[in-house]
Amino acid sequence: MAKVHLYAAARTAAGQSRLDLDSSDLGSLITALESEHQKLRAVLPMCSYLLNGTSVKDHSTKLTPEDQIDVLPRFAGG
Repeated sequence: MAKVHLYAAARTAAGQSRLDLDSSDLGSLITALESEHQKLRAVLPMCSYLLNGTSVKDHSTKLTPEDQIDVLPRFAGG
């Protein structure tokens, strides 16, 4: 299962800072997050995503169980 680390507003919306999710790609991971934590629906569209420390924007990016995904909402100033 991929390790998902949530920061700032995403952590607040989910009520936790770390989750383990089994998803084949970034898009399905985002969908799973929104399904499990409905408050994230308002936050995730404005987030940036890091896959093992590298920014990813393509939701079809494949994930493996060893991956770490950081969910980064906008911080003060942008």
